[in-house]
Parts: sequence; C-alpha cells; structure tokens
Amino acid sequence: MSDSPLLIQDADGIRTITIHRPDKLNALNAATLDALDQAFADAGADDEVRVVVLTGSGPKAFVAGADIAEMNSLTPVQGRDFSLRGTRMMRRVERLPKPVIAMVNGFALGGGLELAMCCHLRIAADTAKVGQPEINLGLIPGFGGTQRLLRLCGRAATLELCLTGAPIAADRALQLGIVNRVVPAAELEAETMKLAAQLAASAPLALRGMLDCVNVGGECGIEEGLEYEAAQFGLVFSTADMREGTSAFLEKRKPTFHGR
Repeated sequence: MSDSPLLIQDADGIRTITIHRPDKLNALNAATLDALDQAFADAGADDEVRVVVLTGSGPKAFVAGADIAEMNSLTPVQGRDFSLRGTRMMRRVERLPKPVIAMVNGFALGGGLELAMCCHLRIAADTAKVGQPEINLGLIPGFGGTQRLLRLCGRAATLELCLTGAPIAADRALQLGIVNRVVPAAELEAETMKLAAQLAASAPLALRGMLDCVNVGGECGIEEGLEYEAAQFGLVFSTADMREGTSAFLEKRKPTFHGR
C-alpha cells in the first residue's frame, strides 16, 4: 500500500525490507513496528524467501531512533505497552528461521541500534554511527538495548554506551563486536547483497539449525546447548540437502540446495 512505512522487494531468494520514513529519519512509531512485525512474519512463512536484508530509506539513517513525538505523551502503561510492542517484533526477527542482515546505511541510534542488534548479521557503512542516546531524553533503552548490547560486547562497553549516550563510529562498533563488517559507504549495498546471495545459496535447513542452536545456546548452560546442537546435527541427516551437500563434496561439484 502507498501509505505503508515499508518498501519490500524480492530478488533471487532475497527479500529486502526498507523502512521508508525518510522525513523522520526512519524513526520507529507504533505503525512501523506493527508493519515490521507483519513483514517478518510474512518472510518467515514464504518458502521462496531464503534471506532477509533490512535497511533504512535515504542516505542519512538506518533508523535514527523511536518516534519521540509519539512517545512524548504516553502514560506509564502506554510506555510499557510500546516497549513490549517493539520487543515482540524484535524477538520475531531474532527467532526468524532465516538469516536476517541489517544493512546499516547511516545513523542507528536508540531503537535503531536495538533493531540492528536483533538481526543475525550487521554490515555497516564506514560513515554510520551507532548508539543508545536514551539517557539524553531521561529514558532508558526499551526494545532490548541493554540486554543485546550486554551479550554482544560485554558489561563495560554496554555501560559506556548507555550511561553516556554518546554515539560511536562504525569502526569502533566493529572493534566492540556490535557490527560484523564495516565497508565503504559506496560499497555497502553491493557487499551486503553479495553476502545475502551467498547465504541464499546455502542449505536453508542447515541455516535454520544453526540459528536455532545459537538462539537456544545463548540462553542456557553449556551442557544443554551441546545436547541441543547434537539433536539438531542428527536432524539434518534426514534432509535431502545434507545428501546433496555431502555427495557434491565427494563428486567435486557445486551443490544445489532446495530446502528439503
């Protein structure tokens, strides 16, 4: 629909979801959170989609934050509900059984960094800046920022970013482990799509198993994680893709995976 805050395109198994509110620097309001939730539900259910790329419209911002104008008048209960709305959407992204790549083309601040962190991989332009500036508004992160930062880059860096609210450049975000790669801004789309194409050509069920193992293992003890991985490892032996991949290796040819 023309009034949708999202642009969605498909090509070769890659679905690109673009947050399209350039006049608001792609800020996340309630309508955008709901649209993203539905878009990722649709991507998860579509067998033709192998990989999702998430980005923001325009050259300035991935997502500059949550929509402050909308939040300004919220009551405490409404504030909690807004937080839960965003958290549910981002957990859907995090648990999607297909790889999600955040293409961070500009500012990823507040809710924007939280959205990028719930994606499985993050590629940032060298001009991008990330941060959790909520302290400057008398707020705290509300879409999982404290928790995902803690898991990505540890206690010291999390406290620095959250307590000071100061944004950091892409190269420091790479050093801290917040993003996976930093590339020149002019090459961001090409490099992201190159990675997306590589993943789209991989075995979908094996990708799903790896995502599941990391999600489960990140929230449990080592013994439980190892048991879960062993179960998932055994499960992929039931797939045609596993037979194709091992046969192709033995026959010295490139495999073709069909997600079966």
